Amino acid sequence: MDSLDKKVFEMFSGRVVPKGATKKIKDSANVPTYVLEYLLGTYCTSDDEMEIAAGIEQVKRILADNYVRPDEAEKIKAKIKENGAYTVIDKLSVKLNEHIDQYDADFLFLGIKGIYVHPKYVRDYDKLLAGGIWCIVDLTYFYNEDEKNQSPFVINDITPIQMPNLDKNEIINARQNFSKEEWIDFLLRSCGMEPTQFEYRIKWHLLARLIPLIENNVNTCELGPRGTGKSHIYKELSPNSILISGGQTTVANLFYNMGRRQIGLVGLWDCVAFDEVAGINFKDKDGVQIMKDYMASGSFARGKEAIQANASMVFVGNINQSVDYLQKTSHLFEPFPEAMIDSAFFDRMHCYIPGWEIPKMRPEYFTDNYGFISDYFAEFLREMRKVPETDAFDKCFRLGRCLNQRDTIAVRKMVSGMTKLLYPDGNYAEAEIEEILKYGIEVRRRVKEQLKKIGGMEFYDVQFSYVRLANMEEVFVPVLEQGGGKLIPEGNGKPGHVYTVADGTNGMKGLFKFEAAMTEGSGRFDVTGMQSAKETKESVKTAQNYFRANAKQISASISIDTRDYLMHIQDCQGVGLDSNISLAAMTAYCSCALDRPVQAQMCVLGSMSIGGTINKVEELASTLQVAFDAGAKRILIPMSSAADIPTVPADLFAKFQISFYSSPEDAIVKAIGIE
Repeated sequence: MDSLDKKVFEMFSGRVVPKGATKKIKDSANVPTYVLEYLLGTYCTSDDEMEIAAGIEQVKRILADNYVRPDEAEKIKAKIKENGAYTVIDKLSVKLNEHIDQYDADFLFLGIKGIYVHPKYVRDYDKLLAGGIWCIVDLTYFYNEDEKNQSPFVINDITPIQMPNLDKNEIINARQNFSKEEWIDFLLRSCGMEPTQFEYRIKWHLLARLIPLIENNVNTCELGPRGTGKSHIYKELSPNSILISGGQTTVANLFYNMGRRQIGLVGLWDCVAFDEVAGINFKDKDGVQIMKDYMASGSFARGKEAIQANASMVFVGNINQSVDYLQKTSHLFEPFPEAMIDSAFFDRMHCYIPGWEIPKMRPEYFTDNYGFISDYFAEFLREMRKVPETDAFDKCFRLGRCLNQRDTIAVRKMVSGMTKLLYPDGNYAEAEIEEILKYGIEVRRRVKEQLKKIGGMEFYDVQFSYVRLANMEEVFVPVLEQGGGKLIPEGNGKPGHVYTVADGTNGMKGLFKFEAAMTEGSGRFDVTGMQSAKETKESVKTAQNYFRANAKQISASISIDTRDYLMHIQDCQGVGLDSNISLAAMTAYCSCALDRPVQAQMCVLGSMSIGGTINKVEELASTLQVAFDAGAKRILIPMSSAADIPTVPADLFAKFQISFYSSPEDAIVKAIGIE
C-alpha cells in the first residue's frame, strides 16, 4: 500500500477494494466489473493480505459455483433440478407477456425463457424491462404434469448487483482530506487506471469520460485510435449506463414505444453510449431528428405527448486516419454515418474528447491499488446528478462574446460535471475553477471548429475566451490540433505552384493545388489529377486556350510551340474537383513558363471565360475562411467581388493582404509580380 492507499483505506473502509484483485479474477470471469466488485466488496474489505487472498478465493468459488457460463448452462439447470433450488448470477431481462397478463423473465446465459416474475420486482427494478440487469437469483424447480406448457423453473428472489444504499455526504466530507492531485489519482484508480502512468492532461481526458455519469443530459463524443479504452467506462464501471454496441436501434427502443406506451432507454438509464459510431443506424427515418430534439432539450415528442428524460448521450468510435490528415482534408466528425453528418446534429454536442491524445492501453496502465467499489462509485455519481454546479465560475469569470447560447450551455454543463467530480464539497479556489473552465471551453471549441468546416460561416465565431472579472482580462482558449500543419506552407513556393479555393462536387468549399512544369517539346498540354470530371476538364481547357492566345501579351519570353506543359491538379481536402478553376490554372501555366513563383502564401480566387471575362467569387466570406484555415496570407480577388466585402467579418478580412484584379492579365501581374 502506498500513502494514498493508506489514506483511502482509512477514510473509506469497507467502500474500497484492491483493483488488482478485480484484475486477477476478471481475466478468468467474463463478468462486468461492477458485478465482480460487488462480491469483492463483500469478501475483500480488509487491508490484511492474507484476508484479501482468502476473500479472493471465496469470490472465485462463488463465481465458479453460481456464475452461469454459456457452455455450462445445461449443467446449472441440472443442478437446479437435482437440488430443488440453486442460486445463479446471470443477466436478467423481463418483458410483459400481454397474452397471459404476466411478466416473463429471460436469463442471458442460462438460456431459460418465459419464467414468471412477480410484479414487485418490476416495480422496484424497472431496468429489468430495459435491456436487463445483472442479478443474484434464487431459483427452484417444480414440475407440474398438469401444466406441461409452463416452465418448471420458479424465481423465489431477485437481488440486483447494486449497492443497497449510499450516503453521499460520506464522500463529500472526506474530500477535504485529499489534495487535488490525490483526489484525481484516487478517482482514476476507482476506474481501474493507474494515474502514475499518465500525464496530467491525459488524466483530465480520462475524467471527462465520467461527466455523462455525473451530469444530466450531457452529449459527449470521443473519437480516436483503437484500444484506448473509450467504451470501458460505460460498459464496465456503472450499472446505470448502457452501451449499444451493435449500432442499429429504433425510436421505440431508444425513446418511446407507442404501442406499449413505454419509455425507452433514455428514461431508464443515466447514460446511453453508442459504440462504433460509424455503425449507428436508425430503422426509423425520423430517428436522427428525434435524437437531435432530445439532445438539445432533454425532451422529445411522441404522439401527443412531450416526454422528459435525463440520460446523457455518448458517442465513441475510431478514427482510421491521422488527425493531421483529417484536419487538412475533412473534419474530425468524419467517422459518423452519413445520415448524421449534419451541422445541426453536431451543434448539440457539448464536448469532444480528443481520443487521439490518450495512449493505447497496456498492462501497466491498469492499477493494483485501492479504489472505490464500482457500484458504490457509480451510485455516488448518480446521486451527484441531482446537484447542479453550472454557476460555479460566475463569481470570478464570464464567458467571451464569441460563445452563443448553445456554447454557453455546453461549457456550463462541462464545468458543472468536472466540478462535482473534483470538488464535490464545493470547496475550490479561483485558480482551480479557472482550470476547469479552460477545459470546458476547449472541449466545446473542438466541436465548433469542426462545425465551421461542415457548416461554413454560420459557425465562424470560434475564438472562444473568458474574462477575469477581477481585472477584466480576456483569455483565449486554443485547441491543440488547430495549430501548425497548414496546407499552404510558409515561404515562397516553386514556379508553377498555385492555390485556389472553389466549390467541390460534394457541396463544400475546398482547397485545390496546381503544379505546372515545362519541358522541351512541341506545344502539348498534359493534365493529370482531373479523373473523369467533365466540368474540370472544360475549365482547364479554357485556361490552356487563353494561355495560347494571349501568352505574348503577358510576356514576350513565353514560348508555346517549343515547349510541352505538364500540370497536376490536387484536391487537397477531398471535396471533389470543381469547374471554376480556370484562372488559377492559367496563373500556374504563366508562373511555370516565366520560371517565377507566385507570392508567398497566396490564394488566387475567381474564374474566367475563354474571352477573358472575370466571374465573381460566390460566397466570398466562406471562401476566405477556407483560405485562412488552409494557411493563406495573401488573397487575389476579382474586382467584381468587391461588392461582397461587407458580408465578410471584419476580423477575418483583416487577416489577409488583399489585391484586386480586373482581367486575367492583371491577375497574372499581381500574382507573379511581372511588369
